[in-house]
Amino acid sequence: MPMDPSFVGRSYPPTAPYQVGREKIREFATAIGATDPAHHDPDAARALGHSDVVAPPTFPVVVSERASQQVFTDPQLGVDFARVVHGDQRFAYTRPVVAGDELVCRTTIEEITQRGGHDFLTTRIEVVTTTGDPVVTMWSKMVVRGEG
Repeated sequence: MPMDPSFVGRSYPPTAPYQVGREKIREFATAIGATDPAHHDPDAARALGHSDVVAPPTFPVVVSERASQQVFTDPQLGVDFARVVHGDQRFAYTRPVVAGDELVCRTTIEEITQRGGHDFLTTRIEVVTTTGDPVVTMWSKMVVRGEG
């Protein structure tokens, strides 16, 4: 059954704050092969004007995991996660994520379309500090494969 396009515009409650840790940034950077010293060394990051190590550009995916789960576990939306394929990811930064940030995610369903027997679900996740300052907006497009 196709996803209901009337869900476009649905927003979910903000996630609990995520405390960005220095070691988590280092581990993520190492895992993806990001060797820039600013991702690993606080002194190198400070030399660039940051308060601590800087997360690689795709790090907010870690922070947004709980926000994404709100969509995928919404019983009214009815996404069959076993059929989900990641289609696209975009980021628009206001500022970098740095160790010590406390971040909250707010998720909105931005688009639901159907093509070729598949559903396409686009979400927008706004990542902000606990005081409401914008950090990054992320868009994810998921393809929910049809049964055929």
